[in-house]
Amino acid sequence: MTTSSNRSERNTYTSIILKIFEDRYEAGSESVPFNRDDIISAAESQGLEVPRNLGDVVYTFRYRSPLPEEIQATATQERMWIIRPAGVGQYQFDQVSEVNLSPNQNLAVTKIPDATPGIIDLYSLNDEQSLLARLRYNRLIDLATGLTCYSLQNHFRTQVPGMGQIETDEIYVGVDRVGCHYIIPVQAKSRRDSLNIVQIEQDYAMCEARFPSLIAKPLGTQFIDDQTVAIFEFELSDGAVRVAAERHYQLVEPDELTDDDLLTYRRRLLG
Repeated sequence: MTTSSNRSERNTYTSIILKIFEDRYEAGSESVPFNRDDIISAAESQGLEVPRNLGDVVYTFRYRSPLPEEIQATATQERMWIIRPAGVGQYQFDQVSEVNLSPNQNLAVTKIPDATPGIIDLYSLNDEQSLLARLRYNRLIDLATGLTCYSLQNHFRTQVPGMGQIETDEIYVGVDRVGCHYIIPVQAKSRRDSLNIVQIEQDYAMCEARFPSLIAKPLGTQFIDDQTVAIFEFELSDGAVRVAAERHYQLVEPDELTDDDLLTYRRRLLG
Protein backbone atom coordinates (compact mmCIF):
# COMPACT_ATOMS: atom_id res chain seq x y z
CA MET A 1 0.00 0.00 0.00
CA THR A 2 1.28 3.48 -0.86
CA THR A 3 1.40 5.80 2.17
CA SER A 4 1.75 9.60 2.31
CA SER A 5 5.28 9.00 3.64
CA ASN A 6 6.11 6.85 0.59
CA ARG A 7 4.71 9.51 -1.77
CA SER A 8 6.66 12.27 -0.02
CA GLU A 9 9.87 10.25 -0.27
CA ARG A 10 9.33 9.59 -3.98
CA ASN A 11 8.61 13.26 -4.63
CA THR A 12 11.82 14.21 -2.81
CA TYR A 13 13.82 11.66 -4.79
CA THR A 14 12.30 12.93 -8.06
CA SER A 15 13.20 16.52 -7.26
CA ILE A 16 16.76 15.52 -6.36
CA ILE A 17 17.46 13.36 -9.42
CA LEU A 18 15.89 15.95 -11.75
CA LYS A 19 18.01 18.74 -10.23
CA ILE A 20 21.20 16.69 -10.65
CA PHE A 21 20.40 16.00 -14.31
CA GLU A 22 19.36 19.54 -15.18
CA ASP A 23 22.49 21.03 -13.59
CA ARG A 24 24.83 18.77 -15.58
CA TYR A 25 23.07 17.99 -18.86
CA GLU A 26 24.14 19.78 -22.03
CA ALA A 27 22.14 19.49 -25.26
CA GLY A 28 23.31 16.51 -27.30
CA SER A 29 24.99 14.76 -24.34
CA GLU A 30 24.74 10.98 -24.24
CA SER A 31 26.40 10.60 -20.83
CA VAL A 32 26.01 12.74 -17.70
CA PRO A 33 28.25 11.80 -14.73
CA PHE A 34 27.49 12.56 -11.07
CA ASN A 35 28.38 11.30 -7.60
CA ARG A 36 26.92 10.75 -4.14
CA ASP A 37 27.87 14.25 -2.96
CA ASP A 38 25.73 15.68 -5.75
CA ILE A 39 22.68 14.10 -4.11
CA ILE A 40 23.35 16.12 -0.96
CA SER A 41 23.91 19.34 -2.93
CA ALA A 42 20.72 18.87 -4.97
CA ALA A 43 18.64 18.34 -1.84
CA GLU A 44 20.10 21.29 0.07
CA SER A 45 19.81 23.68 -2.90
CA GLN A 46 16.05 23.02 -2.99
CA GLY A 47 15.53 23.18 0.77
CA LEU A 48 14.77 19.46 0.92
CA GLU A 49 15.74 17.12 3.71
CA VAL A 50 18.85 15.15 2.73
CA PRO A 51 17.89 11.44 2.48
CA ARG A 52 19.47 9.30 5.18
CA ASN A 53 20.27 6.62 2.61
CA LEU A 54 21.83 8.46 -0.32
CA GLY A 55 22.20 5.27 -2.34
CA ASP A 56 18.45 4.68 -2.19
CA VAL A 57 17.86 7.72 -4.41
CA VAL A 58 19.88 6.15 -7.23
CA TYR A 59 18.58 2.64 -6.49
CA THR A 60 14.99 3.85 -6.83
CA PHE A 61 15.50 5.14 -10.38
CA ARG A 62 17.68 2.24 -11.46
CA TYR A 63 15.42 -0.58 -10.29
CA ARG A 64 12.03 0.57 -8.99
CA SER A 65 10.74 3.63 -10.80
CA PRO A 66 11.23 5.22 -14.23
CA LEU A 67 13.27 8.38 -14.46
CA PRO A 68 11.19 11.59 -14.57
CA GLU A 69 9.57 12.43 -17.90
CA GLU A 70 11.54 15.69 -18.03
CA ILE A 71 14.74 13.63 -18.22
CA GLN A 72 13.44 11.07 -20.72
CA ALA A 73 12.16 13.86 -22.98
CA THR A 74 15.77 14.85 -23.74
CA ALA A 75 16.65 11.41 -25.15
CA THR A 76 16.84 11.00 -28.90
CA GLN A 77 14.23 8.95 -30.78
CA GLU A 78 13.94 5.28 -29.75
CA ARG A 79 16.43 5.82 -26.94
CA MET A 80 16.05 6.24 -23.20
CA TRP A 81 18.07 7.39 -20.20
CA ILE A 82 19.27 4.94 -17.55
CA ILE A 83 21.59 5.30 -14.55
CA ARG A 84 24.73 3.15 -14.61
CA PRO A 85 27.32 2.65 -11.87
CA ALA A 86 30.68 4.22 -12.68
CA GLY A 87 32.76 3.25 -9.63
CA VAL A 88 32.46 3.56 -5.86
CA GLY A 89 30.02 6.41 -5.19
CA GLN A 90 30.10 7.36 -8.89
CA TYR A 91 27.21 7.16 -11.37
CA GLN A 92 26.23 8.38 -14.80
CA PHE A 93 23.08 8.94 -16.79
CA ASP A 94 23.52 7.15 -20.13
CA GLN A 95 21.38 7.08 -23.27
CA VAL A 96 20.69 3.55 -24.54
CA SER A 97 18.37 1.94 -27.08
CA GLU A 98 14.93 1.27 -25.65
CA VAL A 99 14.49 -2.28 -24.33
CA ASN A 100 11.06 -3.48 -23.18
CA LEU A 101 11.43 -5.87 -20.25
CA SER A 102 7.73 -6.09 -19.39
CA PRO A 103 6.25 -9.60 -19.73
CA ASN A 104 4.52 -10.15 -23.08
CA GLN A 105 0.88 -10.73 -22.18
CA ASN A 106 0.27 -12.56 -25.51
CA LEU A 107 2.96 -15.18 -25.02
CA ALA A 108 1.93 -18.82 -24.68
CA VAL A 109 2.03 -20.26 -21.16
CA THR A 110 3.42 -23.67 -20.17
CA LYS A 111 1.75 -25.38 -17.22
CA ILE A 112 4.07 -27.06 -14.70
CA PRO A 113 2.86 -29.21 -11.75
CA ASP A 114 3.67 -27.07 -8.71
CA ALA A 115 6.31 -28.73 -6.54
CA THR A 116 6.62 -25.84 -4.06
CA PRO A 117 6.26 -27.22 -0.50
CA GLY A 118 3.13 -25.93 1.18
CA ILE A 119 5.09 -24.73 4.18
CA ILE A 120 7.09 -22.41 1.88
CA ASP A 121 3.86 -20.84 0.59
CA LEU A 122 2.67 -20.48 4.18
CA TYR A 123 5.65 -18.47 5.36
CA SER A 124 6.86 -16.60 2.26
CA LEU A 125 7.60 -13.03 3.35
CA ASN A 126 7.66 -11.16 0.05
CA ASP A 127 7.21 -11.65 -3.67
CA GLU A 128 10.92 -11.71 -4.50
CA GLN A 129 11.77 -14.43 -2.00
CA SER A 130 8.65 -16.38 -2.95
CA LEU A 131 9.66 -16.16 -6.62
CA LEU A 132 13.21 -17.38 -5.93
CA ALA A 133 11.83 -20.30 -3.93
CA ARG A 134 9.41 -21.29 -6.70
CA LEU A 135 12.16 -21.13 -9.30
CA ARG A 136 14.28 -23.43 -7.16
CA TYR A 137 11.70 -26.03 -6.10
CA ASN A 138 10.17 -26.31 -9.58
CA ARG A 139 13.54 -26.33 -11.40
CA LEU A 140 12.31 -23.56 -13.68
CA ILE A 141 15.87 -22.41 -14.38
CA ASP A 142 16.63 -25.90 -15.74
CA LEU A 143 13.49 -25.82 -17.88
CA ALA A 144 14.10 -22.34 -19.25
CA THR A 145 17.75 -22.94 -20.15
CA GLY A 146 17.74 -26.64 -21.06
CA LEU A 147 20.65 -27.13 -18.62
CA THR A 148 21.05 -29.05 -15.38
CA CYS A 149 21.33 -26.22 -12.84
CA TYR A 150 22.26 -25.87 -9.19
CA SER A 151 21.80 -22.89 -6.90
CA LEU A 152 25.23 -21.65 -5.85
CA GLN A 153 24.41 -18.60 -3.74
CA ASN A 154 21.66 -16.04 -3.27
CA HIS A 155 22.02 -12.31 -2.63
CA PHE A 156 25.52 -12.48 -4.07
CA ARG A 157 27.45 -9.23 -3.55
CA THR A 158 30.81 -8.46 -5.09
CA GLN A 159 32.96 -5.58 -6.31
CA VAL A 160 33.20 -5.22 -10.09
CA PRO A 161 35.97 -3.06 -11.59
CA GLY A 162 34.60 0.22 -12.93
CA MET A 163 31.20 -0.34 -11.30
CA GLY A 164 31.70 -0.75 -7.56
CA GLN A 165 29.57 -3.13 -5.53
CA ILE A 166 26.76 -5.00 -7.28
CA GLU A 167 24.23 -7.54 -6.05
CA THR A 168 22.63 -10.46 -7.87
CA ASP A 169 19.51 -12.07 -6.40
CA GLU A 170 20.72 -15.63 -6.98
CA ILE A 171 23.49 -17.38 -8.89
CA TYR A 172 23.18 -20.83 -10.44
CA VAL A 173 25.83 -22.98 -12.04
CA GLY A 174 24.80 -25.29 -14.87
CA VAL A 175 26.15 -28.04 -17.07
CA ASP A 176 25.01 -29.11 -20.53
CA ARG A 177 24.99 -32.54 -22.15
CA VAL A 178 28.51 -32.17 -23.54
CA GLY A 179 29.98 -31.03 -20.23
CA CYS A 180 30.24 -27.25 -20.71
CA HIS A 181 29.80 -25.23 -17.50
CA TYR A 182 27.65 -22.11 -17.21
CA ILE A 183 27.24 -19.29 -14.71
CA ILE A 184 23.63 -18.12 -14.51
CA PRO A 185 22.88 -14.94 -12.55
CA VAL A 186 19.17 -14.52 -11.85
CA GLN A 187 17.40 -11.25 -11.12
CA ALA A 188 13.95 -11.64 -9.52
CA LYS A 189 11.24 -9.00 -9.48
CA SER A 190 7.84 -8.79 -7.83
CA ARG A 191 4.81 -7.61 -9.77
CA ARG A 192 5.17 -4.04 -8.48
CA ASP A 193 8.79 -3.70 -9.63
CA SER A 194 10.31 -4.03 -13.09
CA LEU A 195 13.39 -5.62 -14.57
CA ASN A 196 16.12 -3.18 -15.46
CA ILE A 197 18.73 -3.44 -18.19
CA VAL A 198 21.39 -2.04 -15.82
CA GLN A 199 21.15 -5.10 -13.61
CA ILE A 200 21.69 -7.39 -16.57
CA GLU A 201 24.71 -5.35 -17.68
CA GLN A 202 26.09 -5.67 -14.15
CA ASP A 203 25.51 -9.43 -14.20
CA TYR A 204 27.49 -9.76 -17.42
CA ALA A 205 30.31 -7.73 -15.88
CA MET A 206 30.22 -9.85 -12.72
CA CYS A 207 30.42 -13.07 -14.74
CA GLU A 208 33.42 -11.77 -16.66
CA ALA A 209 35.19 -10.62 -13.49
CA ARG A 210 34.45 -13.54 -11.17
CA PHE A 211 33.74 -16.52 -13.45
CA PRO A 212 35.69 -15.84 -16.67
CA SER A 213 36.02 -19.53 -17.64
CA LEU A 214 32.26 -20.21 -17.50
CA ILE A 215 29.64 -19.41 -20.14
CA ALA A 216 27.52 -16.48 -18.91
CA LYS A 217 23.74 -16.79 -19.27
CA PRO A 218 21.98 -14.02 -17.30
CA LEU A 219 18.26 -14.39 -16.63
CA GLY A 220 15.54 -12.03 -15.47
CA THR A 221 12.42 -13.37 -13.75
CA GLN A 222 9.17 -11.76 -12.69
CA PHE A 223 5.78 -12.78 -11.33
CA ILE A 224 2.96 -12.11 -13.81
CA ASP A 225 0.38 -13.28 -11.27
CA ASP A 226 0.48 -15.46 -8.15
CA GLN A 227 1.16 -18.64 -10.14
CA THR A 228 2.68 -17.46 -13.40
CA VAL A 229 6.35 -16.60 -13.88
CA ALA A 230 8.05 -14.87 -16.81
CA ILE A 231 11.69 -15.80 -17.48
CA PHE A 232 13.82 -13.66 -19.81
CA GLU A 233 17.07 -14.93 -21.28
CA PHE A 234 19.54 -12.31 -22.51
CA GLU A 235 22.45 -12.07 -24.92
CA LEU A 236 25.00 -9.43 -25.86
CA SER A 237 24.59 -8.11 -29.40
CA ASP A 238 26.98 -5.41 -30.69
CA GLY A 239 27.84 -4.60 -27.08
CA ALA A 240 24.20 -4.11 -26.04
CA VAL A 241 21.98 -6.36 -23.93
CA ARG A 242 19.08 -7.86 -25.88
CA VAL A 243 16.27 -10.26 -25.01
CA ALA A 244 17.12 -13.62 -26.58
CA ALA A 245 14.07 -15.51 -25.33
CA GLU A 246 11.04 -15.11 -23.07
CA ARG A 247 9.12 -18.00 -21.53
CA HIS A 248 6.09 -18.12 -19.25
CA TYR A 249 5.43 -20.93 -16.77
CA GLN A 250 2.22 -21.39 -14.79
CA LEU A 251 2.48 -23.48 -11.62
CA VAL A 252 -0.67 -25.60 -11.26
CA GLU A 253 -2.10 -28.50 -9.29
CA PRO A 254 -1.47 -31.84 -11.07
CA ASP A 255 -5.14 -32.29 -12.00
CA GLU A 256 -5.09 -28.89 -13.78
CA LEU A 257 -2.65 -30.26 -16.39
CA THR A 258 -4.87 -31.81 -19.06
CA ASP A 259 -4.30 -34.21 -21.96
CA ASP A 260 -4.97 -31.28 -24.31
CA ASP A 261 -2.18 -29.32 -22.62
CA LEU A 262 0.25 -32.20 -23.12
CA LEU A 263 -0.79 -32.53 -26.76
CA THR A 264 -0.13 -28.80 -27.26
CA TYR A 265 3.37 -29.13 -25.79
CA ARG A 266 4.09 -32.15 -27.99
CA ARG A 267 3.10 -30.11 -31.06
CA ARG A 268 5.48 -27.35 -29.98
CA LEU A 269 8.29 -29.85 -29.74
CA LEU A 270 7.58 -31.32 -33.16
CA GLY A 271 7.06 -27.92 -34.75
